[in-house]
Amino acid sequence: MTFFTELNNEGTSGVAYKNLTLKKAIIVYFSKNGNCTIADLCTELGLSTPKINNILNELIAEGLVKDYGKLQSRGGRKPNIYGLVTESGYFLGIDVKNSHLNIGLTDLQKNLVHVKSNIPYSLTNNKESLDELCELINGFIKESPIKRDKILGAGINLSGRINYSTGYSYNFFHFNEEPLSRVIERNIGLRIFLENDSRAMAFGEFSAGVVKEEENVLFLNMDYGMGVGIMINSQLYYGKSGFAGEFGHIPFFNNEIICSCGKKGCLETEVSGWALVRNFKAKLAEGSSSILSNMPVEDIKLNDIIEASIKDDVLAIELVAEVGEKLGKGIAVLINIFNPEMVILGGSLAETGEYIRLPIKSALNKYSLSLVNNDTQLKMSKLGEKAGVIGACLLVRNRLLGLV
Repeated sequence: MTFFTELNNEGTSGVAYKNLTLKKAIIVYFSKNGNCTIADLCTELGLSTPKINNILNELIAEGLVKDYGKLQSRGGRKPNIYGLVTESGYFLGIDVKNSHLNIGLTDLQKNLVHVKSNIPYSLTNNKESLDELCELINGFIKESPIKRDKILGAGINLSGRINYSTGYSYNFFHFNEEPLSRVIERNIGLRIFLENDSRAMAFGEFSAGVVKEEENVLFLNMDYGMGVGIMINSQLYYGKSGFAGEFGHIPFFNNEIICSCGKKGCLETEVSGWALVRNFKAKLAEGSSSILSNMPVEDIKLNDIIEASIKDDVLAIELVAEVGEKLGKGIAVLINIFNPEMVILGGSLAETGEYIRLPIKSALNKYSLSLVNNDTQLKMSKLGEKAGVIGACLLVRNRLLGLV
C-alpha cells in the first residue's frame, strides 16, 4: 500500500498509523523547506538517524523521495541530500465559472504543469449540468499527459455556499442528502474536495500570486456575483458554518431589485457582473450607442462588455466605473472592519484594469477611515484566470498532506 493510499485509508491504526504519521511529517517538511539532510530531519522531528533512514528508504521505494547525492562542502564527510520527487504525484484543480471551466494540474512541488482555460460550459442548477461537468473533467484527465493513477485528488470551486469539511454545496447541485463531493467522486474516481470559488482564488493568490509577506488579505472576486476570500494570519477564514465571505449579499441598497438569493437590495443587485449586463442592456434599449449595438441584445454576455471596455467603448467604460464606485464604498466597509494589509481585485471584471481600479480607489479614499486606508494596499490579481485553478490544486495538496 502506497503512502497516499494509506493516507486515504481511515482504517489505518497501530504501528502502521505511527509509520504513516512519520512519513507525512517528512513529506510536509520537504514541501515547506525543500531538500535537506537526514541530520536536518532528525533535528526537526526529534528522531534517531536509523529511524529517519528507514522511513526515507520506504519513501524512496515508493517513488516519493529521491537521494540527490552528496552535499557540497569544503571539508569532512559530506552528507546526502534528500527531497521530493516532483512527478510522483499531482493535484487537479477545477475552477467552475458561469460560462466556462478552467482546469489544471500541479505537481508535488506546487508547479502548474498542465492547464486548459476557457472550456465552454454553462453552469446551471440541474443534473444535466452536473453530468456535463463530470464529463469535461474526465475528458481533461484522459487528454492530459499525466496518467490518472498519478493524480492524488481534485479540488472543485463553485460559487455560493460551500461547506468544504462536509462536501456539501447548497447553491448548486444540492439534489439529495448525499454530499456533492461523494457524488462527483463516483463519477471521476478521485478524492474530491469542494471549495467556494472566492476562497480558492484568494488562496491561490496568497500562495503563488501578488501576496509577499502580508498575512491579512482580502480577495475580491468580481465576476457575475461578488464574493470575498478572507485570509487572517495567513489562514483562510471560514466562519462557523463555512460560509464566510458572502459579501455580495449584504443589504446595501434601498431598491426593489430581487437578488439571486431571493432578497432585495443586496450589494450584488447593483455591484456585480449580473448588474453590469442588466444596466448595459437597459442603456442600449434607451438608445445609447456602443460597439456592441449591432449585436442581438439577448446575446450580450459579461465578457462582451469587458472586451468592449478594453477596446475603449465609452458606454462600457462608464458602466464599469459606476460598478467600481459603488463597489469601492462596499470595500471601504470591509477595510474599516478588517484593517487588512492588502485588498486584491480579481475575477473577470479585474480584466478592465484601471477602468475599475481607479473608481474603487477614489471611493476608498472617500469612505474608509484614512488611518486604516493608509495601511491597506490595493492590488490587481497577478494570477488572473489561473488563481482559482492554482488555489484549488494547492488546497487539495495541503489537505491530503494535513497542512491545513
